[in-house]
Amino acid sequence: MGALGLNAGRAGNVSLRWHRGGPLGAGMLVTPAATPYESMSADDIVWLPLATAEGGAVPSGHPAKRPSSEWRMHRDVYQARPEAGAVVHVHSPAATALACLPRVQREGIPAFHYMVAVAGGADIRCAPYRTFGSPELSHAAAEALRDRRACLLANHGTIAIGATLAAALELSNEVESLARMYALALQLGEPVILPADEMARVQALFASYRPAPDQGPATG
Repeated sequence: MGALGLNAGRAGNVSLRWHRGGPLGAGMLVTPAATPYESMSADDIVWLPLATAEGGAVPSGHPAKRPSSEWRMHRDVYQARPEAGAVVHVHSPAATALACLPRVQREGIPAFHYMVAVAGGADIRCAPYRTFGSPELSHAAAEALRDRRACLLANHGTIAIGATLAAALELSNEVESLARMYALALQLGEPVILPADEMARVQALFASYRPAPDQGPATG
């Protein structure tokens, strides 16, 4: 994420659906709270069950580790989207800047370019602002992701899902690229918006031209 310019410092968080086996093994691996990515190791990654209570207790196997403050958002995505194998949340500059604008908060990123369909629809929605780490943010993000694979988070950043970590990261990068283009287009004038029937054609073409990775969720 750092090399792609999607995050700086300790911003953002990443998770991977991970089943430990057994009836209570459904869970996720998530990056720890307030840990620089450059110094992060495999031992820092926290496993949480998808049945984690709102208290966010850390499993006894990781007594010194705290999961990312956004663990609820990741957990709720996995619970709502069984096809999601990974979640990437970043504070990428262009997308975050757009997500601070009232227009984008109301309308999202519209179909100014056919590649907007890569996020799963005819636009890229923007979830309303809610305090980071809160159940309210998790609920807002889940609603904005309904029938989508990525969305903006108002005054915050973006979230993207994929079958694999590589797919979720690639989508995060594409959303940021589209955000840069849209921001530039707005500086030059009012962009032409593609009609709904064209975006529907693009989505149908993407189903065969850009198939989702076939690698499923990981297991322990």
